[in-house]
Amino acid sequence: MTDPPPFGTAPAHIRALDFGHVLVLINYRTGKVQCLLPNAAKHWHDAAATGRLASLPPALSTQLLTAGLLRPSATPTPWPAPVPAKSAPASWGSAEHTAGTIHPAPSPGTITAAAALTAALTVKRLGPRSAALHRITTVLAKAASTCRRPATHDQAEAAVHAVRRASWYSPARTACLEESAATVLFLASRRLSVTWCHGVAPDPVRLHAWVQTDDGAPAAEPPSTHAYTPALTIGGHHQHRP
Repeated sequence: MTDPPPFGTAPAHIRALDFGHVLVLINYRTGKVQCLLPNAAKHWHDAAATGRLASLPPALSTQLLTAGLLRPSATPTPWPAPVPAKSAPASWGSAEHTAGTIHPAPSPGTITAAAALTAALTVKRLGPRSAALHRITTVLAKAASTCRRPATHDQAEAAVHAVRRASWYSPARTACLEESAATVLFLASRRLSVTWCHGVAPDPVRLHAWVQTDDGAPAAEPPSTHAYTPALTIGGHHQHRP
């Protein structure tokens, strides 16, 4: 068994969020998520500040390198510290979240929304499953670059509702990832921008995708969305491409 390299760094497509009791690492190339408990999280913090993988326990270093969360480098290459994330009161998975109903009646935007949803579903499925999230974020970044002005909150909410109506007729699975991506594409067809967000919440660790307007207000989302800390945002004032 070879020794881990002495130096390394975290690729730009790796995002880390620190909830205190757990450090969540997201690989936006593969969509995989890994959690580190406090002791291992401290080692990640230390290595991030120095770029020295030799400061990590060999088993942890090997594990992170094998998972693609770190990569070797010729010299010490520090990487950004994890984003401090929002904690949440313990609920042991019993917290209640507002649910809404969708009236399936078509509206003037339903056809455009259906086309946007079809595009999002096609991008997700057209290629290896392990790269689906990367394909979606790449398309969203390109769509965001074509926008000319920010959507108002009313326009963003109308787009979300149109996509939800279209999903009523879709035979394919439509969850937050597909819905939020379709909303961005729907608005981009009108040269309107929103910020696409992908974030994490604790207790239990869970992921969610949504859109928000330039003022930071989530569009057509329940209050529980505020429990999520964004790990990646695309469009609006905060365009980041993994």
